[in-house]
Amino acid sequence: MNVLLIGSGGREHALAWALSASPLLSKLYCAPGNAGIAALADCPSLDIRDHGAIVRFCKEQHIFLVVVGPEAPLVAGLADDLRAAGIKVFGPSKAAAQLEGSKGFTKDLCREFDIPTAAYRRFAEREAALAYVDSHALPVVIKVDGLAAGKGVSVAETRAQARAAVEASLAGGGEVVIEECLVGEEASFFALVDGKNVLALATAQDHKRAFDGERGPNTGGMGAYSPAAVMTPRLIGRTMDAIIRPTVRAMAERGTPFQGVLFAGLMITEEGPKLIEYNVRFGDPECQVLMLRLKSDLLAALLATVDGVLNTFDLRWHEDAALTVVLASRGYPGEHAQGTELRGTEAAAAVEDVQVFHAATARVGARLIATGGRVLAVTARAKTVSEAHRRAYAAVARIDWPGGFYRTDIGWRAIEREEGT
Repeated sequence: MNVLLIGSGGREHALAWALSASPLLSKLYCAPGNAGIAALADCPSLDIRDHGAIVRFCKEQHIFLVVVGPEAPLVAGLADDLRAAGIKVFGPSKAAAQLEGSKGFTKDLCREFDIPTAAYRRFAEREAALAYVDSHALPVVIKVDGLAAGKGVSVAETRAQARAAVEASLAGGGEVVIEECLVGEEASFFALVDGKNVLALATAQDHKRAFDGERGPNTGGMGAYSPAAVMTPRLIGRTMDAIIRPTVRAMAERGTPFQGVLFAGLMITEEGPKLIEYNVRFGDPECQVLMLRLKSDLLAALLATVDGVLNTFDLRWHEDAALTVVLASRGYPGEHAQGTELRGTEAAAAVEDVQVFHAATARVGARLIATGGRVLAVTARAKTVSEAHRRAYAAVARIDWPGGFYRTDIGWRAIEREEGT
């Protein structure tokens, strides 16, 4: 069957890598793709904001399934337009994508259906929001209500930081969500959902801060590893029973059933797992480590989700761990240079059990150049997180890129657990 993958990041390269191994696949397309994806798929020049053009392309190329990678097209209703044209699509409707598209929507749903999350208030009016943070206990969490590419969250330690975060969040209109700061260890939890049935995926943890030691600004993610040791079988069961399944039931009861992958950002508190936020697509860079650990046919799993038969499906995973290190342009997540050259990616990919996933790259003649903030995700699999860490960083060391930077401590929590420190 012919498959169209939507997106251009490291997540999409990992998905393309896994999809390309499926015996069910006839031809893979990816729009717009990147230099790494182009080795696995045809990358047509399509504007993914033009839903009509995507529908026409699918009909012309006899696309059997569309897999939507990033959140923005889902929030914009791409899945609805494809389904209306009779095209199978992996990804939620516009109404269901509100779980990521609006923090306020999700918080209200949690309150209505008793899903454990942080206490919160939402504001559209500046003075009321400022008055609230002036009286709130510190630290306090300030969230942009809409999409913010994983960077619309501020943890304010002072009144001045809280007020500045509120001002920034409301600068473009819309709403701000202000909530208590949960204490614990974060984890990423993923599940395939077919509207009714739920199938949990492997667990992962990512690193949001830009610099070593969990310092610096929040980013879209500077690295990740799987499995997450904090997510014991007991905690996985509690997460499914208290958070994931109630959410799936709630969305179905509201007449907006969720179909796709549900990504729950969790805080593991003394009281148990609590929902930080939902995403309605695979995480980036968590997808990279999940795909390296997945033994089953990804395309078959996505089709089972689309066809509503997850209750008849199961997944197999490598027992090995996986770890990914993100290489980003200097200055990210702020202003950063474009067009700097990368060398040595082929040498890095030659390291045993390493895949170099491209996130923002292009070919200019024989040169590989960076075209965005997060540029590569060097991903390794090994028996332990410690071994995967050594393998990934051995590959990173082969990359020559003066215009980039990376964290050196990805997976430190898991490594400390493994080494008993």
